[in-house]
Amino acid sequence: MTDNIETDVVIIGAGPVGLFAVFELGLLDIKCHLIDILPKVGGQCAELYPEKPIYDIPGFPMVTGQGLVDNLLAQIEPFHPTFHFNEMVESVEPIGTPEAPLFRVRTAEDGTTFTCKAIIIAAGGGSFQPKKPPMENIEAYEGTGVFYAVRHMQMFRDKRVLIVGGGDSALDWTVNLQPIVKRLTLLHRRDAFRAAPHTVEKMRALVAGGDMDLHLGQVTHLKGKAPVLEGVEIKKDDGSIVSVDCDVVLPFFGLTMKLGPIANWGLNLHENLIPVDTEKFETNVPGVFAIGDINTYPGKLKLILSGFHEGALAAQKVHRYVYPDKKLLFQYTTSSTSLQKKLGVTA
Repeated sequence: MTDNIETDVVIIGAGPVGLFAVFELGLLDIKCHLIDILPKVGGQCAELYPEKPIYDIPGFPMVTGQGLVDNLLAQIEPFHPTFHFNEMVESVEPIGTPEAPLFRVRTAEDGTTFTCKAIIIAAGGGSFQPKKPPMENIEAYEGTGVFYAVRHMQMFRDKRVLIVGGGDSALDWTVNLQPIVKRLTLLHRRDAFRAAPHTVEKMRALVAGGDMDLHLGQVTHLKGKAPVLEGVEIKKDDGSIVSVDCDVVLPFFGLTMKLGPIANWGLNLHENLIPVDTEKFETNVPGVFAIGDINTYPGKLKLILSGFHEGALAAQKVHRYVYPDKKLLFQYTTSSTSLQKKLGVTA
């Protein structure tokens, strides 16, 4: 039986930006439901790098991906949001007017139907999957010797690990895993890296000190009787072939993002991103907002903190749709007793 739910706002995506939007909406007495295709809250932070350090969240010199998610969940607890996991929004049907938007949102067939006054798309880059390197028979080792994400660092303790890639993820995990693994080797096709300069410096210092190995080239062959990985063969950039013993290969070749059904919702799209204004982060469809990595505008920075800012401004316009006859007076949480009461703060 299909459920029918009425709410003020549907947030599509339960990553950090979607979670913070719950907080901003909650301060304005706006109720929301969150829908995510993943089986848990947290988006990419929880799914791909829960233990990876993040350094650019204000007020936190360092916080892990999962730590950030846990803090956001604690922050929005007073507003009692409802989560719907393992569900994908299949369709969005406008049933109101531009002046008084109303939407019917449906998840997968025989799923849930929502009626809401506004929609906030906080879906990151859409649904995502890792790009797989062109290694023969790689699927036979996936989940035992080949992993595309680090969800628990301790899985790799005292193992021989080969990381393949030259971007931020590859270099970040090189630096963070090196202290706990038996031996770490980094492989990249050339001696130029797309990661943060200070992380590259740390990696080179580890190589210079003999604490890890660096090879320039590409993997040509996985060794071992599947599903047990024993090593790889590498063709170096000088044409020579070397063998590296390893228990684990971590290829970081980036993610393939797919918008999925979002592409069919009548939104203007630009290179699989949703253009928005920078006043309220509304799309071309009144009442539909896009925040976080899914949107685009001049000067856009794909940072979590930018998504937080976008969610705060979007909430102000959402209030006008949810409470058209109620004047919104901006208040600081530090000085408003009514806001403090909502947050459970006692004098």
